[in-house]
Amino acid sequence: MFIVIVGEEGGRAGELQLALNDFGLDWSVRWLTDAGGALTIPREQPIDVMVAELRIGALAGTTLLEQVRTLHPEAARILLLDRGHGTDALQALDVAHRLLSKPLDAGELVDAVESVAEVRDLLTNPALVQAIGRIGSLPPPPKLFLELGRLMQDPDVGTAKVAALVSQDPAVVAKVLRLCNSAYFSRGRAITDIRGAIMRLGLQTLQRMVLASEAYAGGDLPGVDREAMQERAMRTSRLAGKLLPGPSGELAATAGLLAEVGKLLPGVNRGGEHDSGPHYAEAGAYLLGLWGLPMPIVEAVAHHHRPARVRMSGFWVPGAVHVASALVGGFPVDEDYLRAVCQIQNLPQWRQMLEETDV
Repeated sequence: MFIVIVGEEGGRAGELQLALNDFGLDWSVRWLTDAGGALTIPREQPIDVMVAELRIGALAGTTLLEQVRTLHPEAARILLLDRGHGTDALQALDVAHRLLSKPLDAGELVDAVESVAEVRDLLTNPALVQAIGRIGSLPPPPKLFLELGRLMQDPDVGTAKVAALVSQDPAVVAKVLRLCNSAYFSRGRAITDIRGAIMRLGLQTLQRMVLASEAYAGGDLPGVDREAMQERAMRTSRLAGKLLPGPSGELAATAGLLAEVGKLLPGVNRGGEHDSGPHYAEAGAYLLGLWGLPMPIVEAVAHHHRPARVRMSGFWVPGAVHVASALVGGFPVDEDYLRAVCQIQNLPQWRQMLEETDV
């Protein structure tokens, strides 16, 4: 495997290579100090992994990864962040498959690369692709949610612009206001316009409400209660977002909202006694991959029912979505997994958080 790392810590190349050798991996590492060297690697030389720091001289690491996506689409793209740059994480996931903290750790790099590979294998699984291909009409991407996400990347965006964008779709406005005024979110007087919803809920929660209204829209499907699914999705999202700090919590909240979206696809295994076909979690992850959602969200949806399958040593988005969806749905939590990631002691507190959230 050929790994290219672009950043200032070139002196650690030998140290990292030795650590990878200790894992028994035949990985070749090239460490570059400028982005130009990375962009001149011939297309004929496949790059398996491209790792970039957030800033490389005058060039942003995200800009480099965006160019690498075009030049070497086969490469797994990883961005290195200083611990004080968490606010850059969500925007970076438009071009990066994974985010890792500096200094780069060999074990974390191995887990990240193999995890990305496993999700890619899942999304190209011939049986799954064939099963999804037999569906006549797949749900369309959540257009308004994606446009809203792009708009919110501007740190100076105002409430008026967001309200104007959301108001372009009256059906979404009606559903968002209905959710906002439900007993679950209502805190006093009724909200009658999108600006009021933004003031009450905040932009991130509003964006997830837009996603819920788009993702769970559609006609009747036998055995599927869309309204109940949407309510469950909002509860899962709210709890999952509380189990992780900062941008990770935002990712978990979005992934929790979409954990069951695969149940909207006909012919999937929804967990019933006589169900067949691909599991709804994997089918949902495939759909989210088609929609172009960030890899951590796709991975969390794919494995939320079996979090131990994720190649990750710590407790992150897949684990948070598993716990939240299990508690909200009344299913057993994988306690062996929680012990493995040293989180079992938090389970009683999380149960209490759900009860308090539902009040």
